[in-house]
Amino acid sequence: MPTWIADILIALSLIFFTALICLLITVGYWYWVDVRQTKHAIRRNFPVIGRFRYWFENLGEFFRQYFFAMDREEMPFNRSERAWAYRAAKNVDTTIAFGSTRKLAPGEPIFLNCPFPTLETDIAETSQITIGEGYCKEPYTAPSIINVSGMSYGAISKPAILALTKGAKMADIWVNTGEGGLSEHHLHAGCDLVFQIGTAKYGVRDSQGKLDHEKLLNIAKYPQVKMFEIKLSQGAKPGKGGILPAEKVTEEIAKIRLIPAHQPSLSPNGHPEIKNPEDIINMIFDIRKTTQKPVGIKFVLGAYAWLDEFFSLIKTKGYDYAPDFITLDGGEGGTGAAPQSLMDYMGLPLRESLPLLVSKRKEYGLESRIKIIASGKLINPGNVAWAICLGADFVVTARGFMFALGCIQALQCNKNTCPTGVTTYNKELQKGLDPTGKSIRVMNYAKNLEKSVGIIAHSCGVKEPRQLKAHHVHIVTASGSLIPEEKRSHLN
Repeated sequence: MPTWIADILIALSLIFFTALICLLITVGYWYWVDVRQTKHAIRRNFPVIGRFRYWFENLGEFFRQYFFAMDREEMPFNRSERAWAYRAAKNVDTTIAFGSTRKLAPGEPIFLNCPFPTLETDIAETSQITIGEGYCKEPYTAPSIINVSGMSYGAISKPAILALTKGAKMADIWVNTGEGGLSEHHLHAGCDLVFQIGTAKYGVRDSQGKLDHEKLLNIAKYPQVKMFEIKLSQGAKPGKGGILPAEKVTEEIAKIRLIPAHQPSLSPNGHPEIKNPEDIINMIFDIRKTTQKPVGIKFVLGAYAWLDEFFSLIKTKGYDYAPDFITLDGGEGGTGAAPQSLMDYMGLPLRESLPLLVSKRKEYGLESRIKIIASGKLINPGNVAWAICLGADFVVTARGFMFALGCIQALQCNKNTCPTGVTTYNKELQKGLDPTGKSIRVMNYAKNLEKSVGIIAHSCGVKEPRQLKAHHVHIVTASGSLIPEEKRSHLN
């Protein structure tokens, strides 16, 4: 045997025995630790072997996602829903074959095709809606039905913000800043923006955390900022404010939010100056007077008796006190960090709350004054079309556009470990998200989503999505039968 081969074999043998010795020492150390610790019963009773339980528990989440869960089983978004979003973002074929795998669960919509569908020669452009017309010096004519919901800079990364805003500019849609304030990254691409005012007033707060009108006016001076949204509550955590862990509060984030760096950013669970419906309309009036731009509110509907007092006050005090729009978030949970008790159990889902709000708006004759923006798991054409049928004027989605950015539903948005770079400030993980390439996918997703909603509309016999009405959709009941959406009890 040649000498050099013998030398290689000796070296490999040394490496193997060294690794084996290190492994035996490590296992011995684990055994010594496990039998003496008292925190974990499994590890104490089954030293070393018990450690694999926690490893498999973590791996189980990923194995279920890719190997064991059926296409329509996974939560919060199943594989079929995510696959459509990915294909739409990549601008590839979104057709399927051999029949639908969708189960008709209670509350799910079925659209009524018309025997005389709209022909391609008769298709109309989606009509635009102007928000705040007659009540603001600078009303906003919004070009698109589908827009980007609130995601704060801090909750999502710089590359994600850059990709979203650049893609939004190309798709001619707006981006909601989320409650984290306005950054230069939001402004970079020149897209339309909705500035969200959360309970902590990030970006427009004084040293005591109260609304600073001078800072508010400075934000309003940006021509890209088209509207202001007062966030009362959000789908991920109704009744609790925003949560941003200390590791995400960088020097830059702290400067934008006007808070100390490297400390947790915890928003109050409500606006201290809002105690009743009259306080809400007074704040709306005050912010609109300062900014001269449309002002709306965002909330998750739970208890709804207050809507009567709210709308009655508007009728009494005048339309100047009305919100120019209401963003209705469903209690289905969102992207942000939230206590599981709130994400699982708090707030009405959009399936219940949207018909209620639309009915109340109609009851008080405010359809022409207040626009409704629907939010809550509306990432696919069917859900968007349903919301339009029920009376929503616009739809916003956060998670849909996260999928367009490459989100794989790793369920780590509340940590700093997002593997796709969307919700992390780890530079090594952020580098995987290329803003230039992902901005194209954001544009594709927005355009294909609206196009697919149009396909549903044309099949229903109308010329464009805004002509969809409640009579175009039926809803599956608990017994499995179908009833017209317009005949559900809370619409009467």
